[in-house]
Amino acid sequence: MKDKAIALHDVDLSLGRGAARVHILKGISLTVARGEAVGLVGPSGSGKSTLLMTMAGLERPDAGKVIVDGTDLSGLDEDALARFRGRRIGIVFQSFHLVPTMTALENVALPLELAGEDDAFERAKAELTAVGLGARLHHYPAQLSGGEQQRVAIARAIVPNPAILVADEPTGNLDETTGQSIIDLLFALKRDRGATLVLVTHDLNLARLCDRMVRLRSGQVEADAASVVA
Repeated sequence: MKDKAIALHDVDLSLGRGAARVHILKGISLTVARGEAVGLVGPSGSGKSTLLMTMAGLERPDAGKVIVDGTDLSGLDEDALARFRGRRIGIVFQSFHLVPTMTALENVALPLELAGEDDAFERAKAELTAVGLGARLHHYPAQLSGGEQQRVAIARAIVPNPAILVADEPTGNLDETTGQSIIDLLFALKRDRGATLVLVTHDLNLARLCDRMVRLRSGQVEADAASVVA
C-alpha cells in the first residue's frame, strides 16, 4: 500500500431515504498512486462528485473499503476522520465555500487555527502570496473576483501541506482565461509539492492534462486509461 495514495475496494454508496434513495456508486474499485494526477470524467449523474467526496472522507460508503494514505477510513470515528482529513486531504469546491464574514487571510488560517497551530496567520499569508494574492489578504470574499475567491480556496486547501488534493469542478464557475490560471496553479502545486491530485471535471482538455483519466457511467468505472496529450 505504500505506493498508493488512495485505494477503493468494491465501494457501494446510496444517498437519500426510502423511495428517494438512489444507488450512486456500484462496486467501484480504484487506486491512485502517490504523486499521480487523475481526472474523473463522465456525464452528469454518473457519480463523479460522490466518488471524490468518498475519497476525501466526506461521504461514508455503505460497503467496501476506502484507504487513504495507508489509513482505512472506516476505522475512524467522525472526530478522528475530521482530524485526518484536516491534515492529509485538501479539498477545493466549485462554489469556493469561503466564510463570507472572514477576510482572505482569516479564511486560509481557519483550518490551522482549528488544528491549534500557533503560526496559522503566518502560514496563511505565505500561501496567499504563493497563489498571487499577497495584496488581497484583508479583502472579504464579496470584494474578490471569482478567480481570486478560487485562489483563496486553493490556498486554504493547501495550507496544511496535505499529501492529497481533490478538486470538484474547480473551474466550473470561472471564465476560460481565469479557469486556465487556476488549472496552471493546481498542476504547479502538484509538480512543486509532489501532491496527489484528483479532479472532477466536465472539461476533457483539463482531464487530459492528468496522468490518467477515469470515466464513470451510472456509478461504475467505464474506462480507466493513461491520458494522451496531443
